[in-house]
Amino acid sequence: MELTAEEVRVLGCLIEKEATTPDQYPLSTNALTNACNQKTSREPIVSYSEREVVEAMLLLRPAGLARTLTAGRAEKHRHVLDEALQLDRKELAVLAVMMLRGPQSSGELRTRTERAVGFESPEGVELVLGGLAARDEPLVRDLGRGSGQSQNRWGHLLGGEVSAGAQPMAAGGAAVAVGAEDAVPLGPTLTERVTSLEARIASLEEALGL
Repeated sequence: MELTAEEVRVLGCLIEKEATTPDQYPLSTNALTNACNQKTSREPIVSYSEREVVEAMLLLRPAGLARTLTAGRAEKHRHVLDEALQLDRKELAVLAVMMLRGPQSSGELRTRTERAVGFESPEGVELVLGGLAARDEPLVRDLGRGSGQSQNRWGHLLGGEVSAGAQPMAAGGAAVAVGAEDAVPLGPTLTERVTSLEARIASLEEALGL
């Protein structure tokens, strides 16, 4: 699975808000955009337009990772990542924090998932991480310890493979390079994927005579 940075941010926000503000979930396009552009608990800070958020949803829906519900004139968005990948609440919470804040240690993940789920110890987080890493298609990777760090960091793989020196993704969908030899491309950008999707739709319409 290689999602763009925009898709990862949108999914992470939907997971977070479902757990922390259930009364306001599913989210309107405006609320989802605000969640993506939030200045706290986000790394990197982004400034997405509503159109960029909608374009991300246009890619997540056919991938079976999110849904848009229509209530009157309003559209509401929700994730179905748990259904698509068979994830429980603790696994979702851990993934969401990494999706919104980049690679984390088990201690950081424990602290930053408190509002969503409760882990009694960092070992509980590591058990969840171990399960996610041991899947046939791993969803996380142990990145080892960075300089001056006392705990190993873990990164999610929803945006593609990450390197041991990985930093949070930039808005364009590529990793921010720490060392040129360690940088690993994380797949096509949102614009490239939308363009490809539009081309496929146009081809289908032509074939159907629409």
